[in-house]
Amino acid sequence: MEPFNREGGADRARSAGDGSTGRVIVIGPYLRTRRGDGDAQTDSSVRDYEARIEEAAGLAGAIDLMVVDSVIAPISQIRPATYLGKGKVEEINGLVASNQVELVVMDCALSPIQQRNLEKAWSTKVLDRTGLILEIFGRRAKTKEGALQVELAHLNYQRSRLVRSWTHLERQRGGFGFMGGPGETQIEADRRLISERITKLEGELKKVQATRRLHRAGRQRVPYRVVALVGYTNAGKSTLFNRLTRADVQAADMLFATLDPTLRALNLPHGGKAMLSDTVGFISNLPTQLVAAFRATLEEVLEADIILHVRDISHEDAEAQERDVEAVLRQLGIDPDADGGQRIIEVWNKIDRFDPEERDNLRNIAARRPPERPCFLVSAATGEGIDALLAAIEDRLAAKRSTLNLSIDASDGAGISWLHRNAEVLNKELHGERFDMTVRVDETKRDIVMSRFAAVPYEA
Repeated sequence: MEPFNREGGADRARSAGDGSTGRVIVIGPYLRTRRGDGDAQTDSSVRDYEARIEEAAGLAGAIDLMVVDSVIAPISQIRPATYLGKGKVEEINGLVASNQVELVVMDCALSPIQQRNLEKAWSTKVLDRTGLILEIFGRRAKTKEGALQVELAHLNYQRSRLVRSWTHLERQRGGFGFMGGPGETQIEADRRLISERITKLEGELKKVQATRRLHRAGRQRVPYRVVALVGYTNAGKSTLFNRLTRADVQAADMLFATLDPTLRALNLPHGGKAMLSDTVGFISNLPTQLVAAFRATLEEVLEADIILHVRDISHEDAEAQERDVEAVLRQLGIDPDADGGQRIIEVWNKIDRFDPEERDNLRNIAARRPPERPCFLVSAATGEGIDALLAAIEDRLAAKRSTLNLSIDASDGAGISWLHRNAEVLNKELHGERFDMTVRVDETKRDIVMSRFAAVPYEA
Protein backbone atom coordinates (compact mmCIF):
# COMPACT_ATOMS: atom_id res chain seq x y z
CA MET A 1 0.00 0.00 0.00
CA GLU A 2 1.49 3.31 -1.12
CA PRO A 3 0.70 6.76 0.32
CA PHE A 4 0.06 9.36 -2.35
CA ASN A 5 2.38 12.33 -1.94
CA ARG A 6 2.36 13.81 -5.43
CA GLU A 7 2.91 17.57 -5.31
CA GLY A 8 -0.34 19.44 -5.86
CA GLY A 9 -2.51 16.35 -5.26
CA ALA A 10 -3.32 15.40 -1.70
CA ASP A 11 -1.64 18.59 -0.43
CA ARG A 12 -4.02 20.72 -2.47
CA ALA A 13 -6.99 18.72 -1.21
CA ARG A 14 -5.82 19.28 2.38
CA SER A 15 -5.56 23.02 1.87
CA ALA A 16 -8.99 23.04 0.22
CA GLY A 17 -10.38 21.53 3.38
CA ASP A 18 -8.97 24.19 5.72
CA GLY A 19 -11.70 25.38 8.01
CA SER A 20 -13.98 22.53 7.00
CA THR A 21 -15.39 19.73 9.08
CA GLY A 22 -14.81 16.03 8.61
CA ARG A 23 -11.39 14.36 8.61
CA VAL A 24 -11.16 12.03 5.64
CA ILE A 25 -8.85 9.39 4.24
CA VAL A 26 -9.19 8.61 0.53
CA ILE A 27 -8.36 5.01 -0.46
CA GLY A 28 -7.60 4.02 -4.06
CA PRO A 29 -8.23 0.25 -4.22
CA TYR A 30 -7.17 -0.14 -7.84
CA LEU A 31 -7.25 -3.55 -9.46
CA ARG A 32 -3.92 -4.48 -11.00
CA THR A 33 -3.39 -6.92 -13.84
CA ARG A 34 -0.29 -8.84 -14.89
CA ARG A 35 1.36 -8.52 -18.24
CA GLY A 36 3.25 -11.25 -20.00
CA ASP A 37 6.57 -10.30 -18.38
CA GLY A 38 5.14 -11.01 -14.96
CA ASP A 39 5.36 -7.44 -13.70
CA ALA A 40 2.28 -6.26 -11.85
CA GLN A 41 0.93 -3.29 -13.79
CA THR A 42 -2.36 -1.64 -14.46
CA ASP A 43 -4.01 -2.38 -17.79
CA SER A 44 -3.24 0.26 -20.44
CA SER A 45 -6.91 1.28 -20.54
CA VAL A 46 -7.00 2.03 -16.82
CA ARG A 47 -6.18 5.50 -15.52
CA ASP A 48 -2.85 6.06 -13.88
CA TYR A 49 -2.91 5.35 -10.13
CA GLU A 50 -1.73 8.79 -9.08
CA ALA A 51 -4.07 10.66 -11.43
CA ARG A 52 -7.02 8.64 -10.15
CA ILE A 53 -6.24 9.18 -6.47
CA GLU A 54 -5.64 12.89 -7.09
CA GLU A 55 -9.06 13.14 -8.71
CA ALA A 56 -10.70 11.27 -5.82
CA ALA A 57 -9.05 13.64 -3.32
CA GLY A 58 -10.31 16.55 -5.41
CA LEU A 59 -13.84 15.16 -5.28
CA ALA A 60 -13.66 15.01 -1.49
CA GLY A 61 -12.27 18.53 -1.35
CA ALA A 62 -15.13 19.72 -3.56
CA ILE A 63 -17.51 19.34 -0.61
CA ASP A 64 -15.07 20.85 1.91
CA LEU A 65 -13.91 17.60 3.46
CA MET A 66 -10.44 17.75 5.02
CA VAL A 67 -8.39 15.04 3.35
CA VAL A 68 -5.71 14.06 5.87
CA ASP A 69 -4.24 11.28 3.72
CA SER A 70 -4.62 9.67 0.28
CA VAL A 71 -3.58 6.04 0.00
CA ILE A 72 -3.11 3.92 -3.11
CA ALA A 73 -3.97 0.31 -2.29
CA PRO A 74 -3.44 -1.93 -5.36
CA ILE A 75 -5.33 -5.22 -5.17
CA SER A 76 -4.97 -8.40 -7.19
CA GLN A 77 -8.63 -9.38 -6.82
CA ILE A 78 -11.86 -7.98 -5.40
CA ARG A 79 -12.99 -9.65 -2.16
CA PRO A 80 -16.78 -10.19 -2.06
CA ALA A 81 -17.03 -9.31 1.64
CA THR A 82 -14.78 -6.26 1.99
CA TYR A 83 -13.44 -5.46 -1.52
CA LEU A 84 -9.93 -5.30 0.03
CA GLY A 85 -7.94 -8.17 1.43
CA LYS A 86 -7.84 -8.80 5.18
CA GLY A 87 -4.30 -7.39 5.57
CA LYS A 88 -5.15 -4.11 3.86
CA VAL A 89 -8.33 -3.76 5.90
CA GLU A 90 -6.29 -4.05 9.10
CA GLU A 91 -3.62 -1.67 7.81
CA ILE A 92 -6.18 1.00 6.96
CA ASN A 93 -7.84 0.48 10.33
CA GLY A 94 -4.56 1.62 11.93
CA LEU A 95 -4.52 4.75 9.74
CA VAL A 96 -8.13 5.50 10.65
CA ALA A 97 -7.41 5.24 14.37
CA SER A 98 -4.15 7.23 14.29
CA ASN A 99 -5.61 10.08 12.22
CA GLN A 100 -8.95 10.21 14.07
CA VAL A 101 -10.73 9.81 10.75
CA GLU A 102 -14.48 10.40 10.58
CA LEU A 103 -14.98 9.20 7.00
CA VAL A 104 -13.20 6.85 4.61
CA VAL A 105 -13.76 7.45 0.90
CA MET A 106 -13.25 4.39 -1.29
CA ASP A 107 -12.54 5.34 -4.91
CA CYS A 108 -14.54 2.43 -6.29
CA ALA A 109 -18.12 1.15 -6.36
CA LEU A 110 -18.92 -0.84 -3.22
CA SER A 111 -21.77 -3.27 -2.80
CA PRO A 112 -24.04 -2.65 0.22
CA ILE A 113 -22.51 -5.63 2.04
CA GLN A 114 -18.94 -4.48 1.37
CA GLN A 115 -19.77 -0.99 2.62
CA ARG A 116 -21.37 -2.32 5.80
CA ASN A 117 -18.51 -4.72 6.55
CA LEU A 118 -15.88 -2.00 6.08
CA GLU A 119 -17.80 0.36 8.38
CA LYS A 120 -17.82 -2.35 11.05
CA ALA A 121 -14.12 -3.10 10.58
CA TRP A 122 -13.04 0.56 10.78
CA SER A 123 -15.77 1.85 13.14
CA THR A 124 -16.36 4.83 10.89
CA LYS A 125 -18.51 5.93 8.00
CA VAL A 126 -17.50 4.64 4.55
CA LEU A 127 -18.49 6.30 1.28
CA ASP A 128 -17.82 4.88 -2.17
CA ARG A 129 -17.22 6.86 -5.37
CA THR A 130 -20.88 6.84 -6.37
CA GLY A 131 -22.00 8.11 -2.96
CA LEU A 132 -19.35 10.84 -3.00
CA ILE A 133 -20.39 12.14 -6.43
CA LEU A 134 -24.02 12.09 -5.32
CA GLU A 135 -23.08 14.20 -2.28
CA ILE A 136 -21.36 16.73 -4.54
CA PHE A 137 -24.34 16.89 -6.88
CA GLY A 138 -26.65 17.34 -3.89
CA ARG A 139 -24.69 20.44 -2.86
CA ARG A 140 -24.41 21.89 -6.36
CA ALA A 141 -28.05 21.59 -7.48
CA LYS A 142 -29.64 25.05 -7.41
CA THR A 143 -32.73 24.82 -9.59
CA LYS A 144 -35.84 22.77 -8.89
CA GLU A 145 -35.05 20.52 -11.84
CA GLY A 146 -31.52 19.87 -10.62
CA ALA A 147 -32.77 19.10 -7.12
CA LEU A 148 -35.33 16.62 -8.51
CA GLN A 149 -32.69 14.86 -10.57
CA VAL A 150 -30.25 14.59 -7.68
CA GLU A 151 -32.91 13.35 -5.26
CA LEU A 152 -33.99 10.68 -7.74
CA ALA A 153 -30.41 9.48 -8.12
CA HIS A 154 -29.94 9.53 -4.33
CA LEU A 155 -33.05 7.44 -3.73
CA ASN A 156 -32.13 4.84 -6.36
CA TYR A 157 -28.72 4.57 -4.70
CA GLN A 158 -30.18 4.49 -1.18
CA ARG A 159 -32.70 1.79 -2.05
CA SER A 160 -29.86 -0.62 -2.78
CA ARG A 161 -28.21 0.24 0.58
CA LEU A 162 -31.10 -0.89 2.78
CA VAL A 163 -29.40 -3.87 4.38
CA ARG A 164 -30.22 -5.42 7.76
CA SER A 165 -27.70 -3.51 9.80
CA TRP A 166 -29.94 -1.67 12.28
CA THR A 167 -31.87 -3.03 15.22
CA HIS A 168 -35.02 -1.05 14.40
CA LEU A 169 -35.68 -3.18 11.34
CA GLU A 170 -37.68 -5.78 13.24
CA ARG A 171 -41.05 -6.97 11.99
CA GLN A 172 -43.90 -4.58 12.67
CA ARG A 173 -47.22 -5.67 14.13
CA GLY A 174 -50.10 -5.57 11.71
CA GLY A 175 -52.52 -7.64 9.69
CA PHE A 176 -56.00 -8.88 10.54
CA GLY A 177 -57.40 -10.51 13.66
CA PHE A 178 -57.24 -9.74 17.35
CA MET A 179 -53.49 -10.20 17.81
CA GLY A 180 -52.56 -9.11 14.33
CA GLY A 181 -50.43 -10.84 11.78
CA PRO A 182 -46.70 -10.56 11.25
CA GLY A 183 -47.04 -7.46 9.04
CA GLU A 184 -44.08 -6.05 7.11
CA THR A 185 -40.56 -5.49 8.31
CA GLN A 186 -39.29 -1.95 8.75
CA ILE A 187 -36.86 -2.47 5.89
CA GLU A 188 -39.80 -3.42 3.63
CA ALA A 189 -41.64 -0.28 4.74
CA ASP A 190 -38.57 1.84 4.00
CA ARG A 191 -38.25 0.32 0.55
CA ARG A 192 -41.93 0.93 -0.13
CA LEU A 193 -41.67 4.59 0.92
CA ILE A 194 -38.58 5.07 -1.24
CA SER A 195 -40.27 3.41 -4.21
CA GLU A 196 -43.31 5.67 -3.82
CA ARG A 197 -41.10 8.75 -3.71
CA ILE A 198 -39.15 7.57 -6.76
CA THR A 199 -42.40 7.10 -8.69
CA LYS A 200 -43.48 10.64 -7.77
CA LEU A 201 -40.12 12.14 -8.78
CA GLU A 202 -40.14 10.29 -12.10
CA GLY A 203 -43.58 11.77 -12.79
CA GLU A 204 -42.33 15.30 -12.03
CA LEU A 205 -39.29 14.80 -14.25
CA LYS A 206 -41.54 13.67 -17.10
CA LYS A 207 -43.25 17.04 -16.81
CA VAL A 208 -39.82 18.68 -17.04
CA GLN A 209 -39.09 16.66 -20.17
CA ALA A 210 -42.42 17.71 -21.66
CA THR A 211 -41.64 21.36 -20.95
CA ARG A 212 -38.21 20.99 -22.53
CA ARG A 213 -39.80 19.45 -25.63
CA LEU A 214 -42.11 22.47 -25.91
CA HIS A 215 -39.16 24.85 -25.60
CA ARG A 216 -37.23 22.84 -28.17
CA ALA A 217 -40.19 22.88 -30.57
CA GLY A 218 -40.36 26.64 -30.15
CA ARG A 219 -36.67 26.97 -31.03
CA GLN A 220 -37.21 24.79 -34.08
CA ARG A 221 -39.91 27.12 -35.35
CA VAL A 222 -37.30 29.88 -35.21
CA PRO A 223 -34.09 28.99 -37.09
CA TYR A 224 -31.88 28.71 -34.03
CA ARG A 225 -29.51 25.80 -34.14
CA VAL A 226 -28.27 24.29 -30.85
CA VAL A 227 -24.61 23.97 -29.91
CA ALA A 228 -23.90 21.96 -26.76
CA LEU A 229 -20.78 22.01 -24.60
CA VAL A 230 -19.62 18.71 -23.16
CA GLY A 231 -16.40 17.75 -21.47
CA TYR A 232 -14.70 16.40 -18.40
CA THR A 233 -15.48 18.23 -15.20
CA ASN A 234 -13.23 21.25 -14.67
CA ALA A 235 -12.22 21.35 -18.36
CA GLY A 236 -13.30 24.99 -18.53
CA LYS A 237 -16.74 24.61 -20.14
CA SER A 238 -18.42 27.33 -18.09
CA THR A 239 -15.55 29.76 -18.62
CA LEU A 240 -15.79 29.12 -22.37
CA PHE A 241 -19.58 29.48 -22.17
CA ASN A 242 -19.18 32.89 -20.53
CA ARG A 243 -16.58 33.93 -23.09
CA LEU A 244 -18.76 32.93 -26.07
CA THR A 245 -22.04 34.36 -24.78
CA ARG A 246 -20.90 37.13 -22.40
CA ALA A 247 -22.88 35.38 -19.68
CA ASP A 248 -22.04 35.13 -15.99
CA VAL A 249 -22.45 31.41 -15.28
CA GLN A 250 -20.46 30.33 -12.24
CA ALA A 251 -16.98 29.22 -13.30
CA ALA A 252 -14.51 28.02 -10.68
CA ASP A 253 -11.43 25.83 -10.42
CA MET A 254 -13.30 22.96 -8.80
CA LEU A 255 -14.93 19.71 -9.82
CA PHE A 256 -18.61 20.02 -10.79
CA ALA A 257 -18.72 23.80 -10.30
CA THR A 258 -21.68 23.88 -12.71
CA LEU A 259 -24.53 21.43 -12.37
CA ASP A 260 -27.72 23.07 -13.60
CA PRO A 261 -28.09 23.44 -17.39
CA THR A 262 -27.95 26.88 -19.00
CA LEU A 263 -28.99 28.10 -22.45
CA ARG A 264 -27.86 31.42 -23.94
CA ALA A 265 -27.87 33.02 -27.39
CA LEU A 266 -24.60 32.68 -29.31
CA ASN A 267 -23.86 35.49 -31.78
CA LEU A 268 -22.04 34.21 -34.86
CA PRO A 269 -19.51 36.31 -36.85
CA HIS A 270 -21.83 37.21 -39.76
CA GLY A 271 -24.88 38.15 -37.72
CA GLY A 272 -26.45 34.72 -37.32
CA LYS A 273 -27.43 33.25 -33.98
CA ALA A 274 -27.43 29.83 -32.33
CA MET A 275 -28.32 28.57 -28.87
CA LEU A 276 -25.39 27.48 -26.71
CA SER A 277 -26.05 24.94 -23.96
CA ASP A 278 -23.76 24.37 -20.97
CA THR A 279 -24.16 20.95 -19.36
CA VAL A 280 -22.95 19.09 -16.31
CA GLY A 281 -19.34 17.92 -16.50
CA PHE A 282 -18.58 14.26 -17.08
CA ILE A 283 -16.19 12.13 -15.05
CA SER A 284 -14.74 8.64 -15.17
CA ASN A 285 -17.10 5.99 -13.84
CA LEU A 286 -20.00 8.45 -13.75
CA PRO A 287 -22.71 6.68 -11.70
CA THR A 288 -25.41 5.16 -13.89
CA GLN A 289 -28.00 6.61 -11.50
CA LEU A 290 -26.83 10.10 -12.45
CA VAL A 291 -26.77 9.41 -16.18
CA ALA A 292 -30.37 8.19 -15.92
CA ALA A 293 -31.55 11.00 -13.63
CA PHE A 294 -29.95 13.75 -15.71
CA ARG A 295 -31.22 12.41 -19.00
CA ALA A 296 -33.78 15.24 -19.21
CA THR A 297 -30.97 17.78 -18.91
CA LEU A 298 -28.67 15.92 -21.28
CA GLU A 299 -31.39 15.77 -23.92
CA GLU A 300 -30.00 19.13 -25.04
CA VAL A 301 -26.86 17.25 -26.03
CA LEU A 302 -28.88 14.57 -27.82
CA GLU A 303 -30.71 17.21 -29.89
CA ALA A 304 -27.71 19.46 -30.53
CA ASP A 305 -26.63 20.18 -34.10
CA ILE A 306 -23.00 20.57 -32.99
CA ILE A 307 -21.30 19.23 -29.88
CA LEU A 308 -18.22 21.09 -28.65
CA HIS A 309 -16.05 18.63 -26.75
CA VAL A 310 -14.05 20.89 -24.44
CA ARG A 311 -10.78 19.35 -23.25
CA ASP A 312 -8.30 20.62 -20.70
CA ILE A 313 -5.33 19.98 -22.96
CA SER A 314 -2.94 21.03 -20.17
CA HIS A 315 -4.08 18.17 -17.94
CA GLU A 316 -1.61 15.30 -17.76
CA ASP A 317 -4.48 12.84 -18.06
CA ALA A 318 -6.17 14.58 -21.01
CA GLU A 319 -6.30 11.49 -23.25
CA ALA A 320 -7.91 9.34 -20.56
CA GLN A 321 -10.42 12.10 -19.89
CA GLU A 322 -11.26 12.19 -23.61
CA ARG A 323 -12.06 8.46 -23.51
CA ASP A 324 -14.22 8.93 -20.42
CA VAL A 325 -16.29 11.68 -22.07
CA GLU A 326 -16.77 9.58 -25.20
CA ALA A 327 -17.87 6.65 -23.02
CA VAL A 328 -20.59 8.78 -21.38
CA LEU A 329 -21.70 10.07 -24.79
CA ARG A 330 -22.12 6.48 -25.93
CA GLN A 331 -24.19 5.80 -22.78
CA LEU A 332 -26.48 8.59 -23.94
CA GLY A 333 -26.76 7.05 -27.39
CA ILE A 334 -24.34 9.41 -29.19
CA ASP A 335 -21.65 7.76 -31.29
CA PRO A 336 -18.67 10.19 -31.47
CA ASP A 337 -17.53 8.50 -34.69
CA ALA A 338 -20.88 8.64 -36.49
CA ASP A 339 -20.88 10.49 -39.83
CA GLY A 340 -17.11 10.73 -39.66
CA GLY A 341 -17.32 12.71 -36.44
CA GLN A 342 -18.87 15.70 -38.26
CA ARG A 343 -21.17 16.49 -35.34
CA ILE A 344 -18.37 16.96 -32.82
CA ILE A 345 -15.77 19.75 -32.72
CA GLU A 346 -12.87 19.28 -30.33
CA VAL A 347 -11.83 22.36 -28.36
CA TRP A 348 -8.40 22.16 -26.75
CA ASN A 349 -8.75 24.61 -23.89
CA LYS A 350 -6.24 26.23 -21.48
CA ILE A 351 -3.44 26.73 -23.99
CA ASP A 352 -2.44 29.82 -21.98
CA ARG A 353 -0.75 27.38 -19.60
CA PHE A 354 1.84 26.46 -22.26
CA ASP A 355 4.95 28.36 -23.32
CA PRO A 356 5.29 29.43 -26.99
CA GLU A 357 7.30 26.37 -28.00
CA GLU A 358 4.75 23.98 -26.51
CA ARG A 359 1.91 25.86 -28.22
CA ASP A 360 3.65 25.51 -31.58
CA ASN A 361 3.96 21.79 -30.96
CA LEU A 362 0.23 21.56 -30.16
CA ARG A 363 -0.63 23.49 -33.33
CA ASN A 364 1.46 21.05 -35.38
CA ILE A 365 -0.38 18.12 -33.81
CA ALA A 366 -3.73 19.78 -34.54
CA ALA A 367 -2.73 20.52 -38.15
CA ARG A 368 -2.05 16.84 -38.80
CA ARG A 369 -5.56 15.79 -37.83
CA PRO A 370 -8.00 14.72 -40.60
CA PRO A 371 -9.95 17.70 -42.06
CA GLU A 372 -13.24 16.15 -40.96
CA ARG A 373 -12.03 15.92 -37.34
CA PRO A 374 -10.48 19.33 -36.67
CA CYS A 375 -9.62 20.71 -33.26
CA PHE A 376 -9.26 24.30 -32.16
CA LEU A 377 -6.75 25.61 -29.64
CA VAL A 378 -8.31 28.20 -27.35
CA SER A 379 -7.94 29.88 -24.01
CA ALA A 380 -11.35 30.57 -22.51
CA ALA A 381 -9.59 32.65 -19.85
CA THR A 382 -7.79 35.04 -22.26
CA GLY A 383 -9.95 34.75 -25.38
CA GLU A 384 -7.17 33.38 -27.59
CA GLY A 385 -8.52 31.31 -30.49
CA ILE A 386 -12.18 32.19 -29.85
CA ASP A 387 -12.69 33.94 -33.21
CA ALA A 388 -11.46 30.90 -35.15
CA LEU A 389 -13.74 28.64 -33.11
CA LEU A 390 -16.80 30.84 -33.76
CA ALA A 391 -16.02 30.87 -37.49
CA ALA A 392 -15.79 27.06 -37.48
CA ILE A 393 -19.13 26.77 -35.67
CA GLU A 394 -20.75 29.09 -38.21
CA ASP A 395 -19.28 27.15 -41.16
CA ARG A 396 -20.39 23.81 -39.73
CA LEU A 397 -23.94 25.10 -39.13
CA ALA A 398 -24.07 26.72 -42.57
CA ALA A 399 -23.20 23.40 -44.21
CA LYS A 400 -26.59 22.11 -43.07
CA ARG A 401 -28.52 25.09 -44.49
CA SER A 402 -29.33 26.56 -47.90
CA THR A 403 -28.43 30.07 -49.06
CA LEU A 404 -31.03 31.74 -51.29
CA ASN A 405 -31.38 34.99 -53.22
CA LEU A 406 -34.79 36.66 -53.39
CA SER A 407 -36.45 39.92 -54.30
CA ILE A 408 -39.36 41.14 -52.20
CA ASP A 409 -41.61 44.16 -52.43
CA ALA A 410 -40.64 46.76 -49.84
CA SER A 411 -44.30 47.09 -48.85
CA ASP A 412 -44.48 43.41 -47.85
CA GLY A 413 -43.72 44.09 -44.20
CA ALA A 414 -45.23 40.78 -43.07
CA GLY A 415 -43.01 38.81 -45.45
CA ILE A 416 -39.87 40.71 -44.47
CA SER A 417 -40.71 40.18 -40.78
CA TRP A 418 -41.27 36.45 -41.40
CA LEU A 419 -37.87 36.16 -43.05
CA HIS A 420 -36.13 37.85 -40.14
CA ARG A 421 -37.85 35.45 -37.72
CA ASN A 422 -37.39 32.27 -39.71
CA ALA A 423 -34.17 32.77 -41.67
CA GLU A 424 -30.71 34.21 -41.27
CA VAL A 425 -30.58 37.40 -43.31
CA LEU A 426 -27.06 37.66 -44.75
CA ASN A 427 -27.60 40.70 -46.96
CA LYS A 428 -30.44 43.18 -47.55
CA GLU A 429 -30.33 46.04 -50.08
CA LEU A 430 -33.11 48.38 -51.21
CA HIS A 431 -33.34 48.92 -55.00
CA GLY A 432 -36.23 51.17 -55.89
CA GLU A 433 -39.32 49.65 -54.32
CA ARG A 434 -37.89 46.18 -53.77
CA PHE A 435 -35.49 44.57 -51.34
CA ASP A 436 -32.85 42.25 -52.77
CA MET A 437 -32.04 39.81 -49.98
CA THR A 438 -29.69 36.90 -49.41
CA VAL A 439 -30.91 34.55 -46.69
CA ARG A 440 -29.78 31.28 -45.19
CA VAL A 441 -32.54 28.86 -44.17
CA ASP A 442 -32.88 25.46 -42.63
CA GLU A 443 -33.65 22.65 -45.06
CA THR A 444 -37.10 22.25 -43.47
CA LYS A 445 -38.03 25.82 -44.56
CA ARG A 446 -36.24 25.93 -47.92
CA ASP A 447 -39.27 24.96 -50.00
CA ILE A 448 -41.51 27.47 -48.15
CA VAL A 449 -39.14 30.37 -48.88
CA MET A 450 -38.64 29.36 -52.52
CA SER A 451 -42.37 29.08 -53.21
CA ARG A 452 -43.51 32.18 -51.29
CA PHE A 453 -40.78 34.57 -52.38
CA ALA A 454 -39.72 33.11 -55.74
CA ALA A 455 -36.23 32.60 -54.33
CA VAL A 456 -33.37 31.09 -56.29
CA PRO A 457 -30.24 29.31 -54.98
CA TYR A 458 -27.40 31.68 -54.15
CA GLU A 459 -24.38 31.75 -56.42
CA ALA A 460 -21.18 33.31 -55.14
